Amino acid sequence: MRSLLAILLIWGLGGCKDYFELNQNPTLIDNPPLSAFLSTTTQKTALNSQRIGNITSYFVQYLASPGAGGSTDTYQITDYTSAWDAVYFGMADLYDMKRKAQEQGASEYVGVADVLLSYHLTLIADTFGSAPFSDAFTGTTLTPKYDTAETLYTTALNLLNEAITELAKTDSKVKLSAANDLIHKGSTAAWTKTAYALKARMLNKISKTSAYKPADVLDATSKSYTANADDAQMSSFLLRNPWAQVARNNALLTLDGWLSTQLVNQLNGTTYGVFDPRIEKITDKTVNNDYKGTVNGQGNVGGNNTTKDESYISLNSPLTGDASPLLIVTFAEMKFVEAEAALASGDKARAYAAYLAGIRANMDKLGVAAEARDAYIANPLVSVGANALTRDLIFKEKYVVTYLNPEAWNDARRYDYQYKGFKLPVNSALPTYIRRVAYPNGETTKNGKNVPTEVALSEPLWWDKR
Repeated sequence: MRSLLAILLIWGLGGCKDYFELNQNPTLIDNPPLSAFLSTTTQKTALNSQRIGNITSYFVQYLASPGAGGSTDTYQITDYTSAWDAVYFGMADLYDMKRKAQEQGASEYVGVADVLLSYHLTLIADTFGSAPFSDAFTGTTLTPKYDTAETLYTTALNLLNEAITELAKTDSKVKLSAANDLIHKGSTAAWTKTAYALKARMLNKISKTSAYKPADVLDATSKSYTANADDAQMSSFLLRNPWAQVARNNALLTLDGWLSTQLVNQLNGTTYGVFDPRIEKITDKTVNNDYKGTVNGQGNVGGNNTTKDESYISLNSPLTGDASPLLIVTFAEMKFVEAEAALASGDKARAYAAYLAGIRANMDKLGVAAEARDAYIANPLVSVGANALTRDLIFKEKYVVTYLNPEAWNDARRYDYQYKGFKLPVNSALPTYIRRVAYPNGETTKNGKNVPTEVALSEPLWWDKR
């Protein structure tokens, strides 16, 4: 594929000579075309989303370590240098793509760069807190200052607004390449919907603050996705979906990708008294012909880790197979954002309709049979009626929709981890739930004078405080 060839050619592209790229690589293209930038940035965005999701999925208990006391599993200070660097290299590429697009009057490329820069910023800010951005890509310093997490939020929101303006222009000197756009195939209309979807997500994330305005969230959702076909996703890989690689590694006894008891018990009927057919599209039955999760922090109990008596990430899932797409933001998620905001605004009818539509959309996305889908939705524990709809039910269903997505950790923190049955990991390093991660060793080594003083991993980010 031409798009994948372009990725191979500029795979390590870091663009500006800043503190993220200390040495020039002579094998890289010095002046790649915008189409090549588009390939590498759209792919890196999805891969970076997965990298962060592979951390946060333990915090929300989608995943659990197969061994007792796993560091991420139990909230220990852990070095995530590789994830940090990957996100910043992605932003360096996007910064260069935007600059080049501006020079060429390519407003469509400017708009896409803004959307993806905004998303990368939220990945960093929502995981670590304050971080370099305004001073990071100027090429004038190897030790850029830090912007506060709240400033990064405002910057990311402004980038989305700018993206919407740029994508609406009709005089772009260079049109998006459909072949090289690995997310939306060159459609500016699709990118505009994604900008609004990410905006809705951001506006909803501040639900604990006085700045939260449900009407603004609803306005953004109304301009975002209208069907599963709109989803921002990427399925072009050099080899395979990285979640599929996790599943393959597990089969070869490089143990990883075990599903948490929290997720499995929600789906298998243990927690809520209703079997959710989506479990059949997420994982496989164990050797005991059931679905069984692993307790976070406890690891495997009674087995030798080879008997497959627990549930794992599955190659048979439409989400984690070799060619499965990586999902960045989806129509189903937007329906739950709408449901939460509508309920907060007092519009129970709209909230309930969005809640049911979100369940249906997610089941359709996963390929659940219509009969099983309709039976689940019709269950009185699910179809409770508009007057009985609660925020708890919205968060319960959204938890399934955001499986493996880093946005799930934002929801868990906003919700104060109040999912039914949710417990601290066994032998947790913190007395309460984790709210942030520590700055990586690579960053403290390179830019230590600017790295903020560490606070407890239980200290909430600015939008997570009441």
